[in-house]
Formats: sequence, structure tokens, C-alpha cells
Amino acid sequence: MKITVVGTGYVGLVSGACFAEVGINVVCVDVDKKKIEGLKNGVMPIYEPGLEEIVKRNYASGRLQFSTDLGEAIQGSEVAFIAVGTPPGEDGSADLKYVLAVADEIGAKMSDYIVVATKSTVPVTTGEKVRTSIKAALEERNSDLTFAVASNPEFLKEGAAVEDFMKPDRIVIGVDDERAEEIMKRLYKPFQLNGDRIIFMDIPSAEMTKYTANAMLATKISFMNDIANLCELVGANANMVRKGIGSDPRIGTKFIYPGVGYGGSCFPKDVKAIIKTGKQYGYDLKVLQAVEDVNDAQKHVLVKKIKNHFGDDLAGLTFAMWGLSFKPNTDDLREAPAIVIIDELIAAGATVKGYDPIAMKEAQHIYIGDKITYAKDAYDACVDADALLLVTEWSEFRIPSWDALGKLLNNKVVFDGRNIYDKNYLEELGFVHYGIGV
Repeated sequence: MKITVVGTGYVGLVSGACFAEVGINVVCVDVDKKKIEGLKNGVMPIYEPGLEEIVKRNYASGRLQFSTDLGEAIQGSEVAFIAVGTPPGEDGSADLKYVLAVADEIGAKMSDYIVVATKSTVPVTTGEKVRTSIKAALEERNSDLTFAVASNPEFLKEGAAVEDFMKPDRIVIGVDDERAEEIMKRLYKPFQLNGDRIIFMDIPSAEMTKYTANAMLATKISFMNDIANLCELVGANANMVRKGIGSDPRIGTKFIYPGVGYGGSCFPKDVKAIIKTGKQYGYDLKVLQAVEDVNDAQKHVLVKKIKNHFGDDLAGLTFAMWGLSFKPNTDDLREAPAIVIIDELIAAGATVKGYDPIAMKEAQHIYIGDKITYAKDAYDACVDADALLLVTEWSEFRIPSWDALGKLLNNKVVFDGRNIYDKNYLEELGFVHYGIGV
């Protein structure tokens, strides 16, 4: 079986590599010639645990190929996945120009029946727009070729994407064509050996499922952050409250950890997009608007605590920041709370010395530039710093040498943006600890 995956970003590359891993012949296509040449030479455009190994292994075997020629790639392919970017527009809506450009090119160059499946996160009605674009391209060719459109949203967690793809808890597929359904069943059969995890539905429902899943998870995060802020005011401990409610199986323990807000490529963009979709249909999603508002405010909470301790004028102070990426095990800084925190500290006159196990190169080249200095390791960041900020909960930050840190820092002050340290223990060591909701 042969398939084509258009787009070698996070979703496209992970999907293509994992399909190749189970024996499917895959061609990953991208317009970026430099990226394609890099992939052929084993250069990964993103960091994701386990991805580099399966890309190199399957490229060497010939099952995974990389190309800039979509027309050639789709010849003989039974499925073409669209996995290109859908950046948010100024009004928060998803920009579909790249998705529809791919659909148009498929229609112009296809030579046999093919299932065109959107893997990019796209709003409801995108399937029909993709169908219209392909039809228009075929009509322009005076072609009577047939095709099917499908929606196959991804549910991959950055930092665990390979594992999520290879062992999915569910596979959502929206189709309205029996032949397409059989092809998709066959494609995903290798991932079904331990039980049937495919959920077939109509295309609009599949499109809506992806947004709803991310919106629900974002809601849990913002809800817990809102409660954590109230806990501080009333003298409660958000960590204890989290444990108390998490033991209820109707609520569960996941995504209820207080912190400095969510970021990344999915939650911020998708919450904005579903709010915009509601407005387009004359409906205000008030809960999700509150989710977004709480998250935006939460990114400022740590700096408020810093100013409460040191004063509003932070001139002359240096802060060690552990973690830059929006979450551990990724180099993704999109919508990362660290960016907001850094900007606020610099605006108040402070100096920031940051360290991240993976994301510093990305920070230097894309988002933060030369706004901060970069440390060679976590302890180097703390040399002569006036306080330590924990922003991303990488594993290597969990049990540091507090004795060493006490000697490196000018002040034994820790601002724990992810509540990973024991306040009582640190206070016994002479540290001042500020958590979220504690």
C-alpha cells in the first residue's frame, strides 16, 4: 500500500514515519526544498522523542521517501493526507489557503481514484471546501476521475507523539464513501491488533471532534488555574484540592495541574478557531472565551509574584529561568508562557538568563532572539541570579541540588511555575518558595 503525506511539519512527519514503520510505502511531500534535502540527510526539522530513529530507519529501507513533487508522489497512492499548516488569521479563524492549495494541486495532477484526507486541524465545512477545490481542478481538465474526501484528525501529544500514533487510544475517521472507508480500515489495520479503535462518523463530526477535544483539555487547565488563584486568596492549597477532585473518576487526574498557562501549536489556536466558528454561526461560546481569557491572564501570574517580592522596578536584578518550551520533551515555543514572562521581566528592567535542555536553539532563531542570555546548563543559569524561575517541568529539573543552588543564587528564592517542588521542604532549607495556588 502506498500513501502520500503532504506537509513535513509536526503532524505530517510523525504520521508519515509511523505509517512507514508498519510497512506502508510513504512519500512525504513539502514545498520547502531545504527541509526535504535535510530530511534525506537525516536532519530533523523538529524535536520529538523517538522520531529521528524511525525516520532514518525507514528512509534507509526505502519505505519512507521525501519529495517536493506532489504530482509524482500521488501516482499510485491510495490516500493523500493533507497535513499542512492552518495558521490563525487576525480574527482567530483558521487560514485554509495551504490546505486548499494542496487540494487544488491534487485535483490537477491525480490520475486515479484517491482518498484525500485532512489531517491538519481544520474547522467544520473544510471537507466540502476541499471537495469543491478538487472538483474544480478536475473540471478544468475535463476529467471524470472520481475521488473521496475524508477527515482523519490527529490526537498526538507533543513529546509523546510517536507512542500516541503507534498505540492510539482512538482513531477518528469521517467519511461519506464506502470505498474510502474500506481503504482507511486497511490503512489503519496494523494499529488495530489489540482491539478496534476506529470510530467512523460523518466528516463534519470528525472535524468538530478534534476542536472539541482540545477545547475540553484547555478548559480543564484554565478551570484549575482559576481555582488555584482563588485558593491563594482563601488560604487553601491547590495541590491538595487537585488531589481531592482528581480522585473522582468523573473528573480524573489529567490536565488539572495548576501552572502558568497552556501554550503550543494546538490549544491556543484551536480554542480561538472554535470561538470564531461559533461567531460565524451567530453563537457565542462563552465558556471557551473565558478559558482563553483565564489562560492569557495566567501567563502573567509568575511576574506578579516576582514584583510582589522584589517590587515593580526590577532594574539590576537577574533571573534564572529553567525551561523555555511550552511543555517538556519538545522544542516548540509557540504561545509558550516563557515568552510572555521574559517580555514582562525585560520591560521591568530585569536581565534573564535561560536554560532549556532542547529549545534554546529554537528560542535564539525564532522567538526570543537576543533578548536573554543562554546558560550552558541549569546550574550555570543560577550563577549570581537573584531568583530561580521554574517555567517548564523538564525531568532534569525535578530534584536539583538545593545546596549547590543556595550557594549560586544571590537570594534563595524560587518561583515555581509548575508546582513541582515541596514548599515545606524548601522552606526548611532556607528558601522562599512561591507556587501557583499555594
